[in-house]
Amino acid sequence: MSKVEFLENVKLLIQMHSVGHLGGEVMPEDVLLGIVPDEELMNVLTLGMSLNYQRNSYALWQSIVQAYTDVNSRWVFNPSAVCRGSIDDLRTALINHRVALQPNRHPEIWKKVAKGIAESSLRGDVFGLIDSVQFDIAALKEIMQIKRKSEFPYLSGPKIFNYWLYVLESYTAVKWKYRNLITVAPDTHILQATVKLGLCSPEVLNGSAEDRQTVAEAWEKALSGSGLSPIDVHTPLWLWSRAGFPVLSTNVSPLTGKDSFIRSRARPTQP
Repeated sequence: MSKVEFLENVKLLIQMHSVGHLGGEVMPEDVLLGIVPDEELMNVLTLGMSLNYQRNSYALWQSIVQAYTDVNSRWVFNPSAVCRGSIDDLRTALINHRVALQPNRHPEIWKKVAKGIAESSLRGDVFGLIDSVQFDIAALKEIMQIKRKSEFPYLSGPKIFNYWLYVLESYTAVKWKYRNLITVAPDTHILQATVKLGLCSPEVLNGSAEDRQTVAEAWEKALSGSGLSPIDVHTPLWLWSRAGFPVLSTNVSPLTGKDSFIRSRARPTQP
């Protein structure tokens, strides 16, 4: 397949998503909408994402909502409050609502990330962190993935870090500089869709760190000069895989029933 043909298929996939042919699958983080106020979404999304590793994402975010709506545990989503609080109180709150499944490791990660956020910002929150780099993804990568990587376990990893950038853009008012630096977040669905499109060989389905890096780099190369950023294809690819890879055509009926969902918040068709 030529690059021109490949890009035509990619654009067709994006078009299918935009008109609803892939369904409006409820994304895991959608459960926060209408529950968490806009001004607190960045903190909740970021701290929640710090434990989104080898987890059922839908179950995790449901647990996060339960913890947030409990007035006795809502403080765990305030990075400065977490820094001031004891690890025992944090453990109790996170375990009680099953936000943390590992009683030692998960609370330690949560507290470490909260401290990293608080100490990187005069405001002591996520907005302050990204505002300190003027919404520059390159500068944020330098802090979280290189200079202070150890302070952001899980969150600094390429898969979660890039998905975190995408989620902040999708659910909050963040407007990134150099958003082309956001790569696809190659989870299982992205790997499968990438192979289905013929961009990578089936070997990447093993899902190793090297395989995921190969897929991310392949998308960067494939979309270079196309006017598309890698993250623009993330949601269409994810939904295409979830839908069982329907034929690439806009002349099909939109998915209905349990696979259809009208979002309560407008989200860009090219995230």
